[in-house]
Amino acid sequence: MFRFQAEKITRIPEVTMYSEAKLPTEFGDFRVLVFRNDRDNKEHLALTMGDIEHARGILVRVHSECLTGEVLHSLRCDCREQLQESMRMVAKAGRGLIIYLRQEGRGIGLGNKVRAYALQDDGMDTIDANHQLGFGSDDRDYTMAVAILKAFDIKSLLLITNNPEKISDLKEHGIEIIQRVPIEIQPNKYSRSYLKTKRDKAGHMLDHLDLDDADLRLVDPSKLQDDCSDNPN
Repeated sequence: MFRFQAEKITRIPEVTMYSEAKLPTEFGDFRVLVFRNDRDNKEHLALTMGDIEHARGILVRVHSECLTGEVLHSLRCDCREQLQESMRMVAKAGRGLIIYLRQEGRGIGLGNKVRAYALQDDGMDTIDANHQLGFGSDDRDYTMAVAILKAFDIKSLLLITNNPEKISDLKEHGIEIIQRVPIEIQPNKYSRSYLKTKRDKAGHMLDHLDLDDADLRLVDPSKLQDDCSDNPN
């Protein structure tokens, strides 16, 4: 099977804040900022709450676009629920930042993501499907997030993630991760195998997938706090 690993991007793009406005949501009142850059033709977003410029140790989620989950409410993944829960967490804290990166399908684009879905319908898992199409397991790039963090002069943060690669990439570019804040979503019958693949093959830190639904509802999110210094890089 041909497996292509995308070349890792190291240059931090130049970003410019293009537009900004209030964004009232069901989770609270945010501000939405649109960033343009010198690398791609995409507009990446930041949702902010409270005063975050020059902040240290604030709550941050770096989230990648998922049209199928967030707009079409696909049950194949937990992306929509992760985004919503991140917004709730920031609103509860009263201050924080959600960076929304336009890199659909772990970086392979919407069309190829749907092609990967078709291969999964035939029995492949999400990672083998990407490999079959000639892509890496995860072709996302977090240097755009680094650029946006630098635009706000944020150098240290509490990162909402289950993904050790995301932690490693941000650290590699000088961002201090004070603590990892886990974000585990109750799986459904369609997403459970997908999430198990991410745990078993991509190293995502998902500790409660083997619980049945009743047990999972009893998990106290406060018990999931995890110092990122104990996490693999």
